Amino acid sequence: MSDMKRREFITLLGGAAAAWPLAARAQQGERVRRIGVLMGVAEDDSVGQAGLALFRQRLEQFGWREGGNIRIDYRWGAGNADRGGKLATELVELQPDVIFCQTTQSVAALRRATTSIPLVFVAVSDPVGSGFVTSVSRPGDNATGFTNFETSMGSKWLELLKEIVPSVERVALMFNPMSSPHIASGFYLHSSEAASRQLGVVEAFPLPVRDANEIARAADTVAGKPNGALIVLPDTFNIVHTDLIIRITAQHRLPTIYPFQSYAVRGGLVSYGINPIDQYPRAAVYVDRILKGEKPADLPVQAPTKYELVINLKTAKALGLEVPPTLLARADEVIE
Repeated sequence: MSDMKRREFITLLGGAAAAWPLAARAQQGERVRRIGVLMGVAEDDSVGQAGLALFRQRLEQFGWREGGNIRIDYRWGAGNADRGGKLATELVELQPDVIFCQTTQSVAALRRATTSIPLVFVAVSDPVGSGFVTSVSRPGDNATGFTNFETSMGSKWLELLKEIVPSVERVALMFNPMSSPHIASGFYLHSSEAASRQLGVVEAFPLPVRDANEIARAADTVAGKPNGALIVLPDTFNIVHTDLIIRITAQHRLPTIYPFQSYAVRGGLVSYGINPIDQYPRAAVYVDRILKGEKPADLPVQAPTKYELVINLKTAKALGLEVPPTLLARADEVIE
């Protein structure tokens, strides 16, 4: 090989070697960002899975691709406070850029584990009272997100029950105080108690349950009262035990109102509340803004934009109930 050709060959090799890291950097692109996800429900929860699919889809619209420029670590608490606490610690130790979390129980566990990693929550009723944020307009710390209900919903659920079953006189509000301490402190109870006096309901009372056996005993208690009925409150424990609650209330022929559409779809009498899936893509907007440099302290907590009324006529007929036409006309969905 001539000296000239040798020099050309060496120059070519040198140029290619210099280009290799540039090409590698071009393929690699920006650094991979990490998102933690802590769900309060179980991994087989269909609503949670559908919501996360929308969450990822919305992130992709902003240019964040799982397996590409973002990595998502999922954890599922399954309504268990101890398990949720351990999973929160696991996620925090991974040092993600932001954590998306669902339910009050999950946020509480994460807040105990970190005050620095940004948190974006959904399905939280009382973020101020629970100490997650300073105010809804200026959260002021590392958490922000989307609430699912207001304290006045207690009266609305009672009003709807009375409209469907005018004979109702005693109504129990069922929840787990371990997973929903804000309910135990009266978040929905105060408004339902006030409304009971105006609606001619003799008694509206809290009904705490802590395990599956207590659900059965609680239903026995309510069914044993004259003209008894039940309000199933928005609580992670209740969501995990959806099918059990619906089965037991059917066995007791107990008029029951639920907070989410999925209960009515699976056989509950009536539901009134948000469609929880709607909050997931909205949360993805906040996650995107945080990944791009904004702080959760500057992103206001947002309230629901719509509540949906769903009535299961098949269940109503099984209970011997005649749903008023005026109520059917107001329903967003009627299941026949």
